[in-house]
Amino acid sequence: MLKIFIDGGAVGNPGPAGAGMVIYDEKGKIIKKISEFLGKETNNQAEYHGLIFALIWAKELQAKQVEIYSDSELLVKQIKGEYKIKNKNIKPLFVVAKFLLQFFEKVLFFNIHREKNKEADKLVKMAISLC
Repeated sequence: MLKIFIDGGAVGNPGPAGAGMVIYDEKGKIIKKISEFLGKETNNQAEYHGLIFALIWAKELQAKQVEIYSDSELLVKQIKGEYKIKNKNIKPLFVVAKFLLQFFEKVLFFNIHREKNKEADKLVKMAISLC
């Protein structure tokens, strides 16, 4: 089972945005770090892009089961169906993420504290700083 820590952020809201993720194998070894500049987006859009990129990479790595760790309570609760999607800019990203979930046998989502997501956060900041 892959463990993927995701993050997204924007300077200003909206503003220059980035997504970052760190993918670990079942033994806890880092197998991939990804940092993507997204252009002008909101924090929540960037968080969703982090999830979408993570799911695409997990599929590419032929994972059957994935654990997703995010410090975005909104994203985790929307994906789990606990919160409604009210923002029209988030809805299409949600639809893409839900579509990608069907390619896995099992995907677990965990909302974690920001302090436990420092590596992914660094990758977000790196992506934004390169714009």
